[in-house]
Amino acid sequence: MLRLHEADNRTVPYLNSFFGSRRVAPSEPLRAGRFDDRNPRSPHGSSSANGPGQATRESTTPLKLTGKLLKTGAVAAVLSLSLAACGGTSGPASGGASTDALAGAQTPDKYTTADVTPLDKIEKDKLGLLTPGVLKVGTLSDAPPSIYIDKSGNFTGFDNELLRAMGAKLGLKVEFASTKFQSLLAQVKNKQFDVGSSSISTTDARRKTVGFTNGYDFGFMALVSKTDSKVKAISELKEGVRVGVVQGTVQDDMVTNQLKLDPVRYPDYNTAYANVKSGQIDAWLAPSQQAEGQIKEGDGTKIQEKKVATQNFSAYAVAKDNQPLTDALNSALDAVIADGTWTKLVKQWFPERKTDAERLPDGWKPGSKAVKVPADK
Repeated sequence: MLRLHEADNRTVPYLNSFFGSRRVAPSEPLRAGRFDDRNPRSPHGSSSANGPGQATRESTTPLKLTGKLLKTGAVAAVLSLSLAACGGTSGPASGGASTDALAGAQTPDKYTTADVTPLDKIEKDKLGLLTPGVLKVGTLSDAPPSIYIDKSGNFTGFDNELLRAMGAKLGLKVEFASTKFQSLLAQVKNKQFDVGSSSISTTDARRKTVGFTNGYDFGFMALVSKTDSKVKAISELKEGVRVGVVQGTVQDDMVTNQLKLDPVRYPDYNTAYANVKSGQIDAWLAPSQQAEGQIKEGDGTKIQEKKVATQNFSAYAVAKDNQPLTDALNSALDAVIADGTWTKLVKQWFPERKTDAERLPDGWKPGSKAVKVPADK
């Protein structure tokens, strides 16, 4: 389980003491890179202990593991064991990417609600909002197409536009503020934000910190590397491969605790991608939506492999003790699913999901168990 820090990018202490933490040597400058105007740097971005755009720097000593080194076959075995809790899936594929079940900590879905409270029964004055009538949302600025700031300086993306539509159903004004992912859950817990919006995978570990709404999307994990890289599959991540992750993410947890490797941790998606693009790292393990949003024609990088997650779906984070707000958001989510808004937004932001089967992989659907997703016309 990862322990998140509120306002810095230091490596999680207990992981540091047990596994060690790879640092980037001073001779290896990190380049923030330049990206198109779909995802500029946030004017509201928080600073970190290591400075903007820096990876964790703690030890240049290569990670040592007791016993035998983790071989490719062992990695494959870890992945195979991880699939046992997942049903069959059929998700979108591009560039030869596979759509096997996610190699991650999957749990049976025991959280999705059977139904929701009718919208007209929601009591707006009991939602525990920081400001009455306003939904204050912590989000990211650099992760298109899900969550980012557009060239006009507006927060947008699938997750945020869906939340705007949900706010409208509740008669709430939605206000966004930029933060870092590794800080977000603690900020929601401490009620600096009413809601966290960041394609957050709903792991059991995270549920110890915050509550979650019903799911609004399933997730993909993507392996990104240079087009001509020898690292083309998650099973090829092994000792000696420099793999980057964004600190505090499911990918960080997987590489550290399942694959028993020592990743290079970055504070945001822009910096992680810039470093795989420039060759500072061999591969980047990322949410596939964010990976697809970063890669541009001519970058010389590609998504080498995808793996889909249906059990640890994406949901909005809410303080654990604010059940009225969670219930209200669940009601609003069902409403935007039922009226076709969810499908419209998925088609707009994820055009590669061309069919109902690609939008709704086996074993998953958005919202409560009761709501029906209208068939695509």
